Amino acid sequence: MRRQPESSCTERGGCKGRPSGASAATRALSLGLIAVGVLTLAWVVVTWRWQEPITALEHWHSQGALAAQLRSRSAPAHVGSLRQQARAFRLTSHEGEAMGQILVPRLGLDTVLVEGTSEADLAKGPGLYAGDFLPGEDRLVYIAGHRTTYSAPFSQINLLRRGDTITVRMPYGTFRYRVTGHRIVRASDIAVLRSTRRERLILQSCQPRFSATHRYLVYALPVRRAR
Repeated sequence: MRRQPESSCTERGGCKGRPSGASAATRALSLGLIAVGVLTLAWVVVTWRWQEPITALEHWHSQGALAAQLRSRSAPAHVGSLRQQARAFRLTSHEGEAMGQILVPRLGLDTVLVEGTSEADLAKGPGLYAGDFLPGEDRLVYIAGHRTTYSAPFSQINLLRRGDTITVRMPYGTFRYRVTGHRIVRASDIAVLRSTRRERLILQSCQPRFSATHRYLVYALPVRRAR
């Protein structure tokens, strides 16, 4: 006698045999979609709370290369004043090159600065705006950084408070600034880039996070400088 396939039969529900190939494929697809959904949610949560993990790896590699490059750079020789040293250092720098370090205790930030603020530059680290000046030149020092990608160095820029310190170490000197306040402006507002005849530091990042419609600016004034 031929053996019948195993089944479960009821008077009302009829017989329920083993799932067909189509049913198994549907179940596998459903499980796959659930897995993708869970991974996507996890990615969003990690990015929102900390940083985007994939570009963080790229940034970590770039920072290692920049740190090595920075160790090989030195202050301009045979230059007089601090202002002249800063200008000479700028003139010998190239876009994407390591410039110095920025340390922000409130944010737990200690990272290498790069020359320039293009997309490629900021993928390496916070960038010194090429159209402005360097610490020690008694003018505007403008530093931009990401909030969600490439290790998100300025992800918590909104936590900075009046009186917090920001230190910028350059090959020709160390400069300490104290936060005086913040401001939110439209991304199209270029008036904030206008330099005054005194030194002032501005940290800038996108506002709100995951958007580029506005800029979050943190202002700081110098309190100490040393060669």
